[in-house]
Amino acid sequence: MSSSDPKRFLKYLDAERKASMLYRALAEASDGDRREALLELADIEDEHAAHWAAKLQEYGVPIPPAPMALDPDDAAMVARARAAGMDDVLAHLEEAEGADAGMYDDEPEAPDSMSADEREHAETFRRLREHAPATAAIERGVISADGSVDFGEQWHRVDASGTVRAAIFGISDGLVSNTALVMGFAGTGTDNGVVLFAGIAGLLAGAFSMAAGEYVSVASQRDLFARELEMEARELRDKPEEERKELELIYRAKGMDRATAKAATDRIFADPKVALDTLAREELGLNPDELGNPYKVAFSSFLAFAIGAFVVVLPYLLAVVWPSVFGSGIVPLALAIALAAVALLIVGGLVGRFSGRGVVRGAVRQFTVGALAAGVTFLIGRVIGDLTGLSSTGLG
Repeated sequence: MSSSDPKRFLKYLDAERKASMLYRALAEASDGDRREALLELADIEDEHAAHWAAKLQEYGVPIPPAPMALDPDDAAMVARARAAGMDDVLAHLEEAEGADAGMYDDEPEAPDSMSADEREHAETFRRLREHAPATAAIERGVISADGSVDFGEQWHRVDASGTVRAAIFGISDGLVSNTALVMGFAGTGTDNGVVLFAGIAGLLAGAFSMAAGEYVSVASQRDLFARELEMEARELRDKPEEERKELELIYRAKGMDRATAKAATDRIFADPKVALDTLAREELGLNPDELGNPYKVAFSSFLAFAIGAFVVVLPYLLAVVWPSVFGSGIVPLALAIALAAVALLIVGGLVGRFSGRGVVRGAVRQFTVGALAAGVTFLIGRVIGDLTGLSSTGLG
Protein backbone atom coordinates (compact mmCIF):
# COMPACT_ATOMS: atom_id res chain seq x y z
CA MET A 1 0.00 0.00 0.00
CA SER A 2 1.32 3.46 -0.90
CA SER A 3 2.74 5.61 1.89
CA SER A 4 0.39 8.38 0.73
CA ASP A 5 -2.73 6.22 0.91
CA PRO A 6 -4.61 7.01 4.15
CA LYS A 7 -6.14 3.53 4.14
CA ARG A 8 -2.82 2.30 5.52
CA PHE A 9 -4.02 3.67 8.87
CA LEU A 10 -6.58 0.88 8.93
CA LYS A 11 -3.78 -1.66 9.37
CA TYR A 12 -2.29 0.34 12.26
CA LEU A 13 -5.68 0.78 13.91
CA ASP A 14 -6.43 -2.93 13.68
CA ALA A 15 -3.02 -3.89 15.12
CA GLU A 16 -3.34 -1.51 18.06
CA ARG A 17 -6.90 -2.60 18.85
CA LYS A 18 -5.92 -6.27 18.78
CA ALA A 19 -2.91 -5.64 21.00
CA SER A 20 -5.05 -3.80 23.52
CA MET A 21 -7.59 -6.64 23.63
CA LEU A 22 -4.82 -9.21 24.04
CA TYR A 23 -3.13 -7.34 26.91
CA ARG A 24 -6.44 -6.89 28.74
CA ALA A 25 -7.26 -10.56 28.33
CA LEU A 26 -3.82 -11.53 29.63
CA ALA A 27 -4.24 -9.11 32.54
CA GLU A 28 -7.31 -11.10 33.59
CA ALA A 29 -5.09 -14.19 33.76
CA SER A 30 -2.48 -12.37 35.87
CA ASP A 31 -2.33 -10.66 39.21
CA GLY A 32 -0.24 -8.13 41.09
CA ASP A 33 2.26 -5.98 39.23
CA ARG A 34 2.00 -8.02 36.05
CA ARG A 35 -1.72 -7.40 35.84
CA GLU A 36 -1.36 -3.68 36.40
CA ALA A 37 1.51 -3.40 33.91
CA LEU A 38 -0.47 -5.24 31.23
CA LEU A 39 -3.46 -2.98 31.78
CA GLU A 40 -1.30 0.10 31.42
CA LEU A 41 0.23 -1.29 28.23
CA ALA A 42 -3.32 -1.80 26.96
CA ASP A 43 -4.09 1.84 27.77
CA ILE A 44 -1.08 2.91 25.70
CA GLU A 45 -2.27 0.80 22.78
CA ASP A 46 -5.72 2.41 23.12
CA GLU A 47 -4.07 5.83 22.84
CA HIS A 48 -2.30 4.70 19.68
CA ALA A 49 -5.56 3.34 18.28
CA ALA A 50 -7.27 6.66 19.02
CA HIS A 51 -4.51 8.45 17.10
CA TRP A 52 -5.07 6.33 14.00
CA ALA A 53 -8.83 6.60 14.28
CA ALA A 54 -8.44 10.38 14.31
CA LYS A 55 -6.21 10.19 11.24
CA LEU A 56 -8.79 8.08 9.39
CA GLN A 57 -11.49 10.57 10.28
CA GLU A 58 -9.26 13.43 9.17
CA TYR A 59 -8.79 11.85 5.73
CA GLY A 60 -12.43 10.86 5.41
CA VAL A 61 -11.87 7.10 5.63
CA PRO A 62 -14.69 5.19 7.40
CA ILE A 63 -13.63 3.81 10.77
CA PRO A 64 -14.44 0.11 11.15
CA PRO A 65 -16.05 -1.12 14.36
CA ALA A 66 -13.73 -2.42 17.03
CA PRO A 67 -13.32 -6.22 17.19
CA MET A 68 -15.50 -7.93 19.76
CA ALA A 69 -13.37 -11.04 20.26
CA LEU A 70 -9.74 -12.11 20.14
CA ASP A 71 -8.48 -13.62 16.93
CA PRO A 72 -7.69 -17.38 17.13
CA ASP A 73 -3.94 -17.00 17.70
CA ASP A 74 -4.38 -14.48 20.50
CA ALA A 75 -7.14 -16.57 22.07
CA ALA A 76 -4.80 -19.58 22.07
CA MET A 77 -2.11 -17.49 23.74
CA VAL A 78 -4.48 -16.41 26.50
CA ALA A 79 -5.56 -20.02 27.01
CA ARG A 80 -1.92 -21.07 27.30
CA ALA A 81 -1.29 -18.34 29.84
CA ARG A 82 -4.21 -19.53 31.96
CA ALA A 83 -3.17 -23.17 31.73
CA ALA A 84 0.64 -23.02 31.99
CA GLY A 85 1.41 -19.58 33.38
CA MET A 86 2.57 -16.29 31.94
CA ASP A 87 6.32 -16.83 31.54
CA ASP A 88 6.21 -18.57 28.14
CA VAL A 89 3.64 -16.09 26.86
CA LEU A 90 5.68 -13.10 27.99
CA ALA A 91 8.74 -14.47 26.18
CA HIS A 92 6.64 -14.77 23.01
CA LEU A 93 5.29 -11.23 23.42
CA GLU A 94 8.80 -9.88 23.98
CA GLU A 95 9.95 -11.48 20.73
CA ALA A 96 6.88 -10.28 18.82
CA GLU A 97 7.14 -6.71 20.10
CA GLY A 98 10.84 -6.68 19.30
CA ALA A 99 10.11 -7.74 15.72
CA ASP A 100 7.50 -4.98 15.35
CA ALA A 101 9.47 -2.29 17.18
CA GLY A 102 10.28 -0.37 14.00
CA MET A 103 6.83 -0.49 12.41
CA TYR A 104 6.36 3.27 12.71
CA ASP A 105 9.93 4.39 11.92
CA ASP A 106 9.07 5.30 8.32
CA GLU A 107 5.54 6.47 9.02
CA PRO A 108 5.42 10.30 8.81
CA GLU A 109 2.01 10.47 10.53
CA ALA A 110 3.26 8.62 13.64
CA PRO A 111 4.63 10.83 16.42
CA ASP A 112 8.12 10.05 17.74
CA SER A 113 6.65 8.97 21.06
CA MET A 114 4.73 6.18 19.34
CA SER A 115 7.91 4.60 17.96
CA ALA A 116 9.51 4.92 21.38
CA ASP A 117 6.46 3.25 22.97
CA GLU A 118 6.69 0.28 20.62
CA ARG A 119 10.37 -0.22 21.40
CA GLU A 120 9.74 0.06 25.12
CA HIS A 121 7.02 -2.60 25.05
CA ALA A 122 9.50 -5.37 24.23
CA GLU A 123 11.72 -4.23 27.10
CA THR A 124 8.72 -4.09 29.41
CA PHE A 125 7.82 -7.71 28.62
CA ARG A 126 11.40 -8.73 29.30
CA ARG A 127 11.28 -7.03 32.69
CA LEU A 128 7.91 -8.55 33.47
CA ARG A 129 9.25 -11.98 32.62
CA GLU A 130 12.41 -11.63 34.66
CA HIS A 131 10.63 -9.67 37.40
CA ALA A 132 13.98 -8.22 38.35
CA PRO A 133 13.96 -5.81 41.29
CA ALA A 134 14.58 -2.19 40.50
CA THR A 135 18.15 -2.17 41.75
CA ALA A 136 19.81 -0.16 39.00
CA ALA A 137 18.56 3.23 40.16
CA ILE A 138 19.04 2.30 43.81
CA GLU A 139 22.68 1.35 43.18
CA ARG A 140 23.27 4.70 41.48
CA GLY A 141 21.92 6.54 44.52
CA VAL A 142 19.01 8.05 42.61
CA ILE A 143 16.31 6.04 44.35
CA SER A 144 16.54 4.96 47.94
CA ALA A 145 14.91 1.85 49.31
CA ASP A 146 11.84 3.84 50.35
CA GLY A 147 11.43 5.39 46.91
CA SER A 148 12.93 8.78 47.72
CA VAL A 149 15.50 10.35 45.40
CA ASP A 150 18.83 11.82 46.39
CA PHE A 151 19.62 14.55 43.89
CA GLY A 152 22.78 15.71 45.64
CA GLU A 153 24.70 12.47 45.60
CA GLN A 154 26.99 11.91 42.63
CA TRP A 155 26.10 8.86 40.62
CA HIS A 156 28.66 6.14 40.41
CA ARG A 157 31.01 6.85 37.56
CA VAL A 158 33.56 4.77 35.73
CA ASP A 159 35.74 5.45 32.72
CA ALA A 160 32.73 5.49 30.43
CA SER A 161 34.51 7.50 27.74
CA GLY A 162 36.76 4.53 27.04
CA THR A 163 40.03 6.48 27.45
CA VAL A 164 41.72 4.01 29.80
CA ARG A 165 40.49 1.04 27.79
CA ALA A 166 41.76 2.60 24.57
CA ALA A 167 45.13 3.33 26.19
CA ILE A 168 45.73 -0.15 27.59
CA PHE A 169 44.63 -2.02 24.50
CA GLY A 170 46.37 0.51 22.26
CA ILE A 171 49.69 -0.26 23.94
CA SER A 172 48.99 -3.97 23.55
CA ASP A 173 48.17 -3.63 19.85
CA GLY A 174 51.20 -1.45 19.18
CA LEU A 175 53.54 -3.79 21.00
CA VAL A 176 52.35 -6.99 19.32
CA SER A 177 51.93 -5.65 15.79
CA ASN A 178 55.18 -3.70 15.63
CA THR A 179 57.17 -6.45 17.31
CA ALA A 180 55.96 -8.84 14.61
CA LEU A 181 56.76 -6.30 11.89
CA VAL A 182 60.26 -5.55 13.16
CA MET A 183 61.03 -9.22 13.72
CA GLY A 184 59.97 -9.93 10.13
CA PHE A 185 62.40 -7.38 8.74
CA ALA A 186 65.12 -8.40 11.18
CA GLY A 187 64.72 -12.01 10.05
CA THR A 188 65.71 -11.05 6.50
CA GLY A 189 69.15 -10.02 7.77
CA THR A 190 68.79 -6.57 6.24
CA ASP A 191 70.60 -3.47 7.47
CA ASN A 192 69.71 -2.04 10.91
CA GLY A 193 68.70 1.23 9.26
CA VAL A 194 66.12 -0.56 7.13
CA VAL A 195 64.71 -2.34 10.18
CA LEU A 196 64.55 0.99 12.01
CA PHE A 197 62.74 2.60 9.08
CA ALA A 198 60.25 -0.28 8.94
CA GLY A 199 59.64 -0.04 12.69
CA ILE A 200 59.03 3.71 12.59
CA ALA A 201 56.75 3.34 9.56
CA GLY A 202 54.77 0.64 11.36
CA LEU A 203 54.57 2.78 14.47
CA LEU A 204 53.20 5.82 12.63
CA ALA A 205 50.85 3.87 10.36
CA GLY A 206 49.41 1.88 13.24
CA ALA A 207 49.11 4.86 15.58
CA PHE A 208 47.29 7.00 13.00
CA SER A 209 45.05 4.07 12.09
CA MET A 210 44.16 3.45 15.74
CA ALA A 211 43.49 7.14 16.36
CA ALA A 212 41.31 7.49 13.27
CA GLY A 213 39.34 4.35 14.11
CA GLU A 214 38.70 5.41 17.71
CA TYR A 215 37.75 8.94 16.63
CA VAL A 216 35.19 7.74 14.08
CA SER A 217 33.80 5.14 16.50
CA VAL A 218 33.36 7.50 19.45
CA ALA A 219 32.15 10.43 17.31
CA SER A 220 29.54 8.24 15.64
CA GLN A 221 28.39 6.85 18.97
CA ARG A 222 28.21 10.37 20.39
CA ASP A 223 26.12 11.59 17.45
CA LEU A 224 23.74 8.64 17.82
CA PHE A 225 23.37 9.12 21.57
CA ALA A 226 22.90 12.87 21.17
CA ARG A 227 20.11 12.34 18.64
CA GLU A 228 18.33 9.87 20.93
CA LEU A 229 18.65 12.27 23.85
CA GLU A 230 17.29 15.17 21.77
CA MET A 231 14.26 13.09 20.79
CA GLU A 232 13.70 12.08 24.41
CA ALA A 233 14.04 15.70 25.57
CA ARG A 234 11.44 16.76 23.01
CA GLU A 235 9.04 14.04 24.15
CA LEU A 236 9.63 15.03 27.77
CA ARG A 237 8.83 18.65 26.92
CA ASP A 238 5.80 17.96 24.73
CA LYS A 239 4.25 14.98 26.55
CA PRO A 240 5.51 14.98 30.14
CA GLU A 241 2.60 12.96 31.51
CA GLU A 242 3.12 10.17 29.00
CA GLU A 243 6.82 10.03 29.88
CA ARG A 244 5.99 10.04 33.58
CA LYS A 245 3.61 7.15 33.04
CA GLU A 246 6.24 5.23 31.06
CA LEU A 247 8.87 5.61 33.78
CA GLU A 248 6.45 4.55 36.50
CA LEU A 249 5.55 1.49 34.44
CA ILE A 250 9.23 0.62 33.98
CA TYR A 251 9.84 0.72 37.74
CA ARG A 252 6.77 -1.36 38.44
CA ALA A 253 7.85 -3.89 35.83
CA LYS A 254 11.16 -4.16 37.67
CA GLY A 255 9.37 -5.08 40.87
CA MET A 256 8.46 -1.83 42.65
CA ASP A 257 4.98 -1.58 44.08
CA ARG A 258 2.69 1.12 42.74
CA ALA A 259 3.22 3.58 45.60
CA THR A 260 7.01 3.34 45.54
CA ALA A 261 7.17 3.60 41.75
CA LYS A 262 4.92 6.67 41.79
CA ALA A 263 6.89 8.34 44.58
CA ALA A 264 10.19 7.73 42.80
CA THR A 265 8.82 9.00 39.49
CA ASP A 266 7.37 12.13 41.10
CA ARG A 267 10.70 12.94 42.74
CA ILE A 268 12.63 12.34 39.53
CA PHE A 269 10.29 14.51 37.44
CA ALA A 270 10.67 17.35 39.93
CA ASP A 271 13.99 18.08 38.20
CA PRO A 272 13.83 18.08 34.36
CA LYS A 273 17.55 17.31 34.03
CA VAL A 274 17.30 14.29 36.31
CA ALA A 275 14.13 13.20 34.52
CA LEU A 276 15.86 13.30 31.12
CA ASP A 277 18.92 11.49 32.45
CA THR A 278 16.80 8.78 34.08
CA LEU A 279 14.57 8.31 31.03
CA ALA A 280 17.65 7.97 28.85
CA ARG A 281 18.99 5.23 31.10
CA GLU A 282 15.78 3.39 31.86
CA GLU A 283 13.72 3.81 28.70
CA LEU A 284 16.40 4.04 26.00
CA GLY A 285 19.14 2.03 27.71
CA LEU A 286 21.62 4.89 27.16
CA ASN A 287 24.14 6.27 29.61
CA PRO A 288 24.66 10.02 29.10
CA ASP A 289 28.04 9.67 30.79
CA GLU A 290 29.20 7.54 27.86
CA LEU A 291 29.25 10.51 25.48
CA GLY A 292 33.05 10.39 25.38
CA ASN A 293 35.33 12.99 23.80
CA PRO A 294 36.43 11.62 20.40
CA TYR A 295 39.53 13.85 20.32
CA LYS A 296 40.65 12.69 23.74
CA VAL A 297 40.14 9.03 22.91
CA ALA A 298 41.86 9.41 19.51
CA PHE A 299 44.90 11.09 21.07
CA SER A 300 45.02 8.48 23.80
CA SER A 301 44.91 5.69 21.22
CA PHE A 302 47.63 7.30 19.10
CA LEU A 303 49.93 7.81 22.05
CA ALA A 304 49.28 4.37 23.50
CA PHE A 305 49.93 2.55 20.22
CA ALA A 306 53.08 4.60 19.67
CA ILE A 307 54.40 3.74 23.14
CA GLY A 308 53.82 0.03 22.61
CA ALA A 309 55.28 0.09 19.11
CA PHE A 310 58.36 2.06 20.19
CA VAL A 311 59.59 -0.66 22.57
CA VAL A 312 60.95 -2.85 19.79
CA VAL A 313 62.12 0.15 17.71
CA LEU A 314 64.36 1.52 20.47
CA PRO A 315 67.22 -1.03 20.09
CA TYR A 316 67.50 -0.34 16.36
CA LEU A 317 67.41 3.41 16.98
CA LEU A 318 70.30 2.97 19.42
CA ALA A 319 72.12 0.80 16.88
CA VAL A 320 71.93 3.57 14.29
CA VAL A 321 72.81 6.39 16.70
CA TRP A 322 75.60 4.49 18.54
CA PRO A 323 76.70 1.75 16.18
CA SER A 324 79.92 1.16 18.11
CA VAL A 325 77.94 0.09 21.19
CA PHE A 326 74.63 -1.29 19.96
CA GLY A 327 75.12 -1.87 16.24
CA SER A 328 77.33 -4.94 16.16
CA GLY A 329 76.20 -8.49 15.46
CA ILE A 330 72.90 -9.55 16.92
CA VAL A 331 72.96 -7.01 19.78
CA PRO A 332 69.99 -4.92 18.54
CA LEU A 333 67.96 -8.06 17.77
CA ALA A 334 68.69 -9.63 21.15
CA LEU A 335 67.88 -6.37 22.95
CA ALA A 336 64.65 -5.98 20.95
CA ILE A 337 63.56 -9.53 21.86
CA ALA A 338 64.34 -8.95 25.55
CA LEU A 339 62.50 -5.62 25.73
CA ALA A 340 59.53 -7.01 23.82
CA ALA A 341 59.30 -10.04 26.13
CA VAL A 342 59.30 -7.89 29.28
CA ALA A 343 56.80 -5.44 27.79
CA LEU A 344 54.49 -8.26 26.68
CA LEU A 345 54.41 -9.66 30.22
CA ILE A 346 53.76 -6.25 31.78
CA VAL A 347 51.07 -5.20 29.32
CA GLY A 348 49.45 -8.63 29.46
CA GLY A 349 49.30 -8.41 33.24
CA LEU A 350 47.60 -5.00 33.01
CA VAL A 351 45.11 -6.28 30.46
CA GLY A 352 44.37 -9.25 32.72
CA ARG A 353 43.80 -6.97 35.66
CA PHE A 354 41.47 -4.64 33.78
CA SER A 355 39.52 -7.51 32.28
CA GLY A 356 39.23 -9.30 35.61
CA ARG A 357 40.81 -12.49 34.23
CA GLY A 358 43.90 -12.35 36.46
CA VAL A 359 47.34 -10.76 36.11
CA VAL A 360 49.28 -14.01 35.59
CA ARG A 361 46.84 -15.41 33.07
CA GLY A 362 46.81 -12.15 31.13
CA ALA A 363 50.59 -11.91 31.15
CA VAL A 364 51.10 -15.47 29.95
CA ARG A 365 48.47 -15.14 27.23
CA GLN A 366 49.86 -11.84 25.95
CA PHE A 367 53.42 -13.18 25.94
CA THR A 368 52.39 -16.35 24.14
CA VAL A 369 50.44 -14.55 21.44
CA GLY A 370 53.14 -11.92 20.94
CA ALA A 371 55.94 -14.48 20.86
CA LEU A 372 54.11 -16.63 18.32
CA ALA A 373 53.39 -13.64 16.07
CA ALA A 374 56.99 -12.41 16.28
CA GLY A 375 58.43 -15.89 15.79
CA VAL A 376 56.36 -16.65 12.72
CA THR A 377 57.16 -13.32 11.05
CA PHE A 378 60.86 -13.72 11.89
CA LEU A 379 60.93 -17.14 10.24
CA ILE A 380 59.07 -15.82 7.20
CA GLY A 381 61.53 -12.95 6.99
CA ARG A 382 64.41 -15.41 7.27
CA VAL A 383 63.06 -17.45 4.36
CA ILE A 384 62.59 -14.32 2.27
CA GLY A 385 66.10 -13.22 3.20
CA ASP A 386 67.56 -16.52 2.06
CA LEU A 387 65.63 -16.38 -1.21
CA THR A 388 66.67 -12.78 -1.94
CA GLY A 389 70.19 -13.05 -0.62
CA LEU A 390 69.69 -10.44 2.11
CA SER A 391 70.53 -12.87 4.90
CA SER A 392 74.02 -13.38 3.51
CA THR A 393 74.95 -10.01 4.97
CA GLY A 394 74.13 -11.25 8.48
CA LEU A 395 71.78 -9.93 11.09
CA GLY A 396 73.85 -6.90 11.96
